[in-house]
Amino acid sequence: MTAVRKGADFFLFQLMLLLCAIWGSQQVAIKLAADDIAPMLQVALRSGVAAVLVGLLLLWQRGWREWLSTTWLAGILAGVLFALEFFFIALGLRYTTASHMAVFLYTAPIFSALGLHLLLPSERLRRLQWLGIALCFGGVVMAFGVGGNWAEIDHDMLLGDALGLCAGMAWGATTVVVRGSRLSEAPAGLTLFYQLAVAFVLLLAYALVVVDLSQLRWTPVAIASILLQGVVVSFFTYLAWFWLLRRYLASNMAVFSFMTPLFGVTFGVLVLDEPLTLNFIIGAALVLSGITLVSSEAWLRRRLSGWRGLPQQP
Repeated sequence: MTAVRKGADFFLFQLMLLLCAIWGSQQVAIKLAADDIAPMLQVALRSGVAAVLVGLLLLWQRGWREWLSTTWLAGILAGVLFALEFFFIALGLRYTTASHMAVFLYTAPIFSALGLHLLLPSERLRRLQWLGIALCFGGVVMAFGVGGNWAEIDHDMLLGDALGLCAGMAWGATTVVVRGSRLSEAPAGLTLFYQLAVAFVLLLAYALVVVDLSQLRWTPVAIASILLQGVVVSFFTYLAWFWLLRRYLASNMAVFSFMTPLFGVTFGVLVLDEPLTLNFIIGAALVLSGITLVSSEAWLRRRLSGWRGLPQQP
């Protein structure tokens, strides 16, 4: 029998507020520790730490081994895409701010919605979602500063922003692979382990080639950044997210999850003293509005039907 999932309540709001604040701190933590440990090495090590923790959890649990033979290929592909996401994040943070990265990374639901629209008949986009996609891409254009004086545009930041958008594409593609394969039915811990383990191997191999390890300094900031990303973000918060998904409606959770880039921008400004341009503020608002329309269309449609006194669609 399918478990009945609850709608939003104050407990969900409180926990999602905490999760979004933690997720929004990731890019800031990477940037803050960049002078002590290269971002590429950070994202490799955080994946390794989290992979060990998830692997230990899987050894304690049961019911995942029979999924290995039917999911390993999709799992490796999801892991490669996951590695690409963090490759683009680490590389992009060399050129752009954590605030910009937080917004462009969270364009991922737009790309996953487009991919699933093409792949699965049940995931066809509705008119409100197409409007959201148009708003999002309009916001991206605005945030890039297109339309302003080209001579005044910071080309390094533009490159970093583009890499952030690529990270969002890779994240969206990972979602499409998971939803379009047997991974959608497999235990969540196994799917997460595939992504973390493959990303660790690929990113560490690349980091060992390009990173000057003589510049590595194990300062309190560097250690805290790795522990935050590997233990808190990639292990505990993901487990909390999956726990909530079994108890609450996914559409309600999606609405709250878009607080994450807002926290990312806020932490970037407060902790790193990052500047914000008017173009970026307007563009970010359009991006977040578009993402909300795309990911929460069903929830919004039910609310609108309720306000109008119309029968609510399932």
